[in-house]
Amino acid sequence: MARKKIAFLASEVDIAQKARRELADRYGDVDLEDADVVVALGGDGFMLQTLHGTQHLDIPTYGMNRGTVGFLMNEYAEDDLLDRLAEAEEAVIHPLRMVAETVGGERCEALSINEVSLLRSGPQAAKLRILIDGKERMPELVCDGALVATPAGSTAYNYSAHGPILPIGADVLALTAMAAFRPRRWRGALLPMGAVVRLEVLSPRKRPVMADADSKRSVRDVAWAEIRSEPAITHRLLFDPGHGLEERLIREQFV
Repeated sequence: MARKKIAFLASEVDIAQKARRELADRYGDVDLEDADVVVALGGDGFMLQTLHGTQHLDIPTYGMNRGTVGFLMNEYAEDDLLDRLAEAEEAVIHPLRMVAETVGGERCEALSINEVSLLRSGPQAAKLRILIDGKERMPELVCDGALVATPAGSTAYNYSAHGPILPIGADVLALTAMAAFRPRRWRGALLPMGAVVRLEVLSPRKRPVMADADSKRSVRDVAWAEIRSEPAITHRLLFDPGHGLEERLIREQFV
């Protein structure tokens, strides 16, 4: 079997850069366009950055934790990397596509692997109207914000906001409220993966709201945002056997 050509990417922190140099010296390092696999060194934030930056390439990404949070990463080790890559389990995920329009009429688009969130950006609570597939489901949600999360992102911001953890193979999205005031303590809903979620901002000038996609693309003074799954884009993640996303999502619920 031909030896895999690896492109090593690392976050800017010293420990990740040091690991990249050592691994590249040991296993070789090629440009992304020539690689069979990407090895990302950092934390979950860097993994999201890597997936966004390599989505045009049909190659898998194997992460090793050299950051703070490592839910999407494997344990770091210099030895046996080629064997680990050969034995790794693959998880396929799809991002969300956000289309948002500002109060001034500017249209913005972004992709998000974990979640799209609408958050109040002023001192007053946000007021949101929720439509699913064009049908009004909630005329007014008074809250600090609301988010739509993928199964892969359900343990991130969604979980901190008391949203549900979703199995990686679940064909659903989580719609979760942050600090819902009215309806009191409304936690959200589970929606089909193909649903189109439209969040309209009521009184957007008095109660300004920002939209955020994976903390990579933020849009201020939003009038409305539509969020849907984007099945045409695929991200391939590699995990050590027995430590894949499905196992991690189950394990997280029993911590």
